[in-house]
Amino acid sequence: MESKHNEKDLKRNSFTAVEELAWFAGVATCVKLLLIPSYRSTDFEVHRNWLALTFSRPLAQWYSDETSPWTLDYPPLFAYFERFLSVFANLVDPKIVDLHDGMNYSADSVVYFQRISVIVSDLCLFYGVYRLTRSLDSIKRRLVWVLIIWSPALIIVDHMHFQYNGFLLGFLLISLSFLEEGRDLLGGFFFAVLLCFKHLFAVAAPVYFVYLLRHYCRGGLVRGFVRLLAMGSVVGFVFMVSFGPFLYHGQIHQVLGRMFPFGRGLCHAYWAPNFWVFYIILDKVLAFWLAELGFKIQAPTASFTGGLVGDSSPFSVLPQLGLVLSGHCSK
Repeated sequence: MESKHNEKDLKRNSFTAVEELAWFAGVATCVKLLLIPSYRSTDFEVHRNWLALTFSRPLAQWYSDETSPWTLDYPPLFAYFERFLSVFANLVDPKIVDLHDGMNYSADSVVYFQRISVIVSDLCLFYGVYRLTRSLDSIKRRLVWVLIIWSPALIIVDHMHFQYNGFLLGFLLISLSFLEEGRDLLGGFFFAVLLCFKHLFAVAAPVYFVYLLRHYCRGGLVRGFVRLLAMGSVVGFVFMVSFGPFLYHGQIHQVLGRMFPFGRGLCHAYWAPNFWVFYIILDKVLAFWLAELGFKIQAPTASFTGGLVGDSSPFSVLPQLGLVLSGHCSK
């Protein structure tokens, strides 16, 4: 009898949480709708071009096409996501997915379509937040919702500047919610999916690796090894589904070359939490000191934060770091 009462209370609390979350999400959505005509960065045209690229070109050309300077440089799952959106974009306005005539297209149709696509994709964020917080008490749950769903930074970056970070953050929260429940295999699966959407989340990969190794792959040598194989198989399956078609078409070097563009300044792609920023700072310091000592230091021709693909070195003193793949990608 007591267990039945507990089950009823759990269902009632869960239903209440969903209602409250819907209210928080509704308020956030209203703000996002009001921001549709607001400022937008060049990332808006970047994603419009990716819609056109994935719609107009065969898969084998997605990572080699240079019709627009805004070339595709996200992992394949995000490219598939853009291809999915392009089907609906074509129904709304065929010019959105026109690779040539659609360049810098700014009609209301493309603005509303792309803005609303971000708003709808935030459903993934709402689900992730719900999964992660449903076992918390109401005060803590609401605090997390305010910090994530009403995050000014996330709203500005996604719904003004224009990106899909809320959608991707949702996958991270879903992954964490499964880890919290002790369902490590599913947690690893969703994190692998996230990496194949946007590889910048790889900064969290070492933390995931250590946690899963200690928490999931324990219990003796044999059991631990079997579980390590299981986790490796799940992650490998996700990566194979994502990268497999490009491997089949002989485009894997092109894909990796676009994802890790050593020629355009890695600070653009890997802002602060990594080695590259220290390498850049050291170059700037050396350039300043050598110039003060009377050496002629040539100014770099490439920007560290430029978004365009290029082969110029943005370094003044230190050598440009190459990539084994770059030789294949430049052909």
